[in-house]
Amino acid sequence: MASVAPITFRHPASEGIRIRMASTRRTARVVAAASAAVSAALVLAACSSGDTPAPGGSDDASASYGEISVQYSWIKNEEFAGEFYAYENGYYDEAGFSDVIGVSGPDTGVAKLLSGTVQVALSDAASIGAAIAEQDAPLKIIAATFQKNPFTILSLKDGADIATPQDLIGKKIGVQDSNASVFKAILAANGISEDQVTVVPVDFDPTPLMNGDVDGFMAYLTNEALTVELAGYEITNLPYADNGVPYVAETFSVTDQYLAENKELLKAFLIAEIKGWTDVFKNPTDDSVALIEKYYDQAAADNADGLESVFGALDPVKTGKGLEAEKALISTPETEANGLFTISDELKKQTVASFEAAGWKVSVDKLFDTTIIDEIYAEHPELKAYLP
Repeated sequence: MASVAPITFRHPASEGIRIRMASTRRTARVVAAASAAVSAALVLAACSSGDTPAPGGSDDASASYGEISVQYSWIKNEEFAGEFYAYENGYYDEAGFSDVIGVSGPDTGVAKLLSGTVQVALSDAASIGAAIAEQDAPLKIIAATFQKNPFTILSLKDGADIATPQDLIGKKIGVQDSNASVFKAILAANGISEDQVTVVPVDFDPTPLMNGDVDGFMAYLTNEALTVELAGYEITNLPYADNGVPYVAETFSVTDQYLAENKELLKAFLIAEIKGWTDVFKNPTDDSVALIEKYYDQAAADNADGLESVFGALDPVKTGKGLEAEKALISTPETEANGLFTISDELKKQTVASFEAAGWKVSVDKLFDTTIIDEIYAEHPELKAYLP
């Protein structure tokens, strides 16, 4: 796998949360501001530099799409196990790519998509939605890995024990700067005013929760919640997806222009991704953990100053638990019926409604274009069988 570029510290405001330093993961509003700095002319010029598909499309064995860059939302851990299988088992090669460069995060991908630095971003939907709503950014979500977003308000069972949205009232909640808008969404969705909660700025290390400095902590079900639990604490989760803020996460996002000019390329890419994530579900967890460690360690070697190096070796126990938790967010009755990465019309509406609660008004048609993923399963129904 090619060396990845140095990590840029900008965190997301929706798909993200991990033990990540004081940098941010899905900076919805920060990224939207960055997007505004990119002129329309630059966006169009940069996006037009993408590879044009070879004749014949993804079913043509002679198709050659060259090299593309994909921005990862976070470090190269279990969140990208499907991508690692796509490398390991040659699915990107079969699809016609000379190289797929996976760029370590944290990064929302918004600014890099708009500048043309990357062609695809595995991004958080809230950052994409915010950029479209606030800056009219020409972006689309074309598929989604997580059918349920992993956000949660994490608390200690023998502490605040925040089990319902109303339990947030009067509490001190640790919230990362990048996630401030998404936190407001769960308040708005449950009729809680902002002055009823005390927000305490934190980074992505849940130590303030374990030390009792905050009552609750904005976290990822697949990361910080496991970190605290494995440290010996009994925990309580208040998942966003089950408490008024359901939306897709870890989305495949592109610019409008790149989508219009590279449909066959993106179809080939998504087929490789489906195959990779199918392997995640069909292979033993221990095998997947070993593969994740391999790619994580390589990223740490390639990026001496990156977060993979800063965090040190992966904990295989936590990695395995994180992978299993992710599967529960990825696989739903709808994906079992329709295939991985598909997004139902109802889930699109729920996603848009969730964003409106956060103050971002965007229509389904402005945010989503799932034509390609739908076409893939119409043409290759056998790909729906991802479960063992």
